[in-house]
Amino acid sequence: MKKHIPNIITCCNLLCGALAVMLAAEGLFHCALGMIILGAVFDFFDGMSARALKVNTPIGKEIDSLADVITFGLAPSVMLMQSIRLATENSNYAWGWWSALALVMAAFSALRLAKFNIDERQTTSFIGLATPANAIFWASLIAAFPEMASWAQFMPWCMLAVAAVSCWLLVCELPFFSLKFHSLKWSENRTRYLFLIGCVLVIALCCTYAVVRHNYHYALFSGTGVILWYIIANLFPEK
Repeated sequence: MKKHIPNIITCCNLLCGALAVMLAAEGLFHCALGMIILGAVFDFFDGMSARALKVNTPIGKEIDSLADVITFGLAPSVMLMQSIRLATENSNYAWGWWSALALVMAAFSALRLAKFNIDERQTTSFIGLATPANAIFWASLIAAFPEMASWAQFMPWCMLAVAAVSCWLLVCELPFFSLKFHSLKWSENRTRYLFLIGCVLVIALCCTYAVVRHNYHYALFSGTGVILWYIIANLFPEK
């Protein structure tokens, strides 16, 4: 029974992803964001439980990638597609099937996960943006501003252009630090500590602005802000 516990947790991640896809297709972006975050929690604990129980099976590695493709690849892509389609369907520039271009991000997420599985350099850090980070960026953005595609006629193009950048970040050769602490020493984890401090400031700023404006959507944007801070911290590493 012990050897099945990590796989059961991974299957919970997959179920969260499937629910997120269904909710995104219905335009329930807040609920889809919740399912993606819950899936990320399961994704964290399946690896932790596998290491704690000293369980390492080939099927576990495969099902983990399959679950991540659904939760962190397909789900945010469907959210982006639906946000563009729903926000423009009653306008003079309805996108219709063109919004399906957003699904390309799911393909790049699958490619990124496949590369991760065979890349031995990514044991303590990442090469390219991790799929959970990309998913949280988009899910938080769309949940916070579901009508963003209707702000201007060119806005859907801008959203897809940013999605193209996301696709590149997923498969690029840029190094990204992980949040795995091997010790609590400041000297060994300075970048991680500074990142976490920045996260607290970003979340506090977004939540404060949400309270001031009496609009909780700005608090949801904190997820996007945290991932932006993570990308910036990696693009301009310490010398």
